[in-house]
Amino acid sequence: MTLRIDIGGLPSGRLRFAASPLAELTAVLHVLAEPGHHPHLAGWAGEVWAGMPQGLAEGLREADFLWRSSQADFLIPARPRPTLAEELDDVDRIDDEKYVTAALVTTCGSNRVRFGAPSPLTDPAARERALDLAQARGVRQEAFAARLLADPAAVRARVRDTLEQCAEAFFGTAWADVAVRLATDLRVKNDLLRRHGTGAALAAVSGAVSLAPDGGHIVVDKLPDKATTAQGTGVTFIPSVFGGPHLAVVHAPGWQPVVQYPVAEPDPPEPVSLETVTLRLEALSHPVRLRLLRTLARGPHTTRELAHAWELSPPEVSRHLAVLRRAGLLTARRRGRYVRYTLNLPDLTALGADLLAAVLR
Repeated sequence: MTLRIDIGGLPSGRLRFAASPLAELTAVLHVLAEPGHHPHLAGWAGEVWAGMPQGLAEGLREADFLWRSSQADFLIPARPRPTLAEELDDVDRIDDEKYVTAALVTTCGSNRVRFGAPSPLTDPAARERALDLAQARGVRQEAFAARLLADPAAVRARVRDTLEQCAEAFFGTAWADVAVRLATDLRVKNDLLRRHGTGAALAAVSGAVSLAPDGGHIVVDKLPDKATTAQGTGVTFIPSVFGGPHLAVVHAPGWQPVVQYPVAEPDPPEPVSLETVTLRLEALSHPVRLRLLRTLARGPHTTRELAHAWELSPPEVSRHLAVLRRAGLLTARRRGRYVRYTLNLPDLTALGADLLAAVLR
């Protein structure tokens, strides 16, 4: 499962790395909405909530679906500015239809409200559909969607005011704290891009981001199978300290592709792809393979030993071992005339964490 961004023939200057105060604020707000995704920041999030003015807390809860499940596209800017105020000014320049469509996609947790489809601001059927989808998410979501459709200008102004209050209450300090890490990361990425090209820069972003062999696509390991193009617009990469483990991507038609990636901790573990996680889960779904793993957990065994232990034929055992090896759960080592199989215990142990990381990515 991957997202592919077409960059065929794109000039090198159209791929850029830049920091964004608005995108980082969005990442911070996601941490506050979903501290369980970020256990290392849960204590910090609790302190922020405890010290937050009541009116601001209510404003964040009212609009949290703009950044809880995913991020509204206008909150991760393709053209980052030095200040939050400048980026919010750019958001203000987006027309109501594009803003409302992006907000409702996030509010409803669905891509069924699409760019280019009838606008819920003017089309009664699209409006009813948007409200039905919002109602399925809860009373607060439905109320927000209804207000947004009835008076986009008022809701947009309230959202901006809420974000500006966040800057005063807690984000200004958080932004100052992460500025050095973001600047350092940008120097590294831009130097790699300039000296060694796109492939090297992408490899440094994340193990979940790569340049396709043809050099014409950026491949991102994400849950949906999607495709978009950077032709005529370019691609922007935005580092985030608060965003990990998520890899957020703006890819909807009508929006320039943007990738917000987590700044790596020193010596981070290489992320395991969703494809690998899926392969391992499928390998573990067969009862015979589970029996073989229980034996291998006690030590290395040959095919014949396993066949004898479980009263199976050697060819049948070999077939199951091949599946487990392709999933990376076994290691084979030849000792003279025998091949002994060993369970890769760390990879099996990490499967739960790898699954969670792949889903959250």
